[in-house]
Amino acid sequence: MQRIYVFFGRIASGKSTLAEKFADHYGLPYYNTDRVRKELAGLDPATRCAAGVNQGIYSRVFSRRTYQAMLDRARDDLQAGRPAVVLDGSYSERAEREQVLALAASQGAAAVFILCTCAEDEVKRRLAKRARDPKAVSDGRWEIYQAQKATFEPPDELRDRGLITIETDAPVEILLARLDKEVHGAERTGCKRT
Repeated sequence: MQRIYVFFGRIASGKSTLAEKFADHYGLPYYNTDRVRKELAGLDPATRCAAGVNQGIYSRVFSRRTYQAMLDRARDDLQAGRPAVVLDGSYSERAEREQVLALAASQGAAAVFILCTCAEDEVKRRLAKRARDPKAVSDGRWEIYQAQKATFEPPDELRDRGLITIETDAPVEILLARLDKEVHGAERTGCKRT
């Protein structure tokens, strides 16, 4: 069965690092909302956008457009016969997650949601490091994290659908091994190791 792997959670939770490594590990297409958003806006991925919460390319309208583009790309890959695709974004609203579930159902695929979490001290450290990195794609900042923390809708609708929660406070190689066990090994991921 084909799969859509969705790595989600608050900003600086480690989801992008883990999602990209997971996709690379299995040779899967990988789509990141930060990159797709900037591509849709005609911006270089490393361009910094200092817009406030829900403004500019982070407005609700532009965010909906970004998440729709993610769904479109996933659908195209599944229809092209890819065994799985990796989506990476906050997916902070239940409606966004339900759209992924609907896409998976329409394609006869399974949706596997991986909620990435970490302690707030680690979030602060990661955001500070990211702010110093000129190649960083994400525009996440502490004030955006705080706003997202207040509005992030708990994934209660996924509790009976095999939601995987992973603390991202370990080295990525260890996290990949944990995740591999969580999704029951290479035979059950719908992928071959590369």
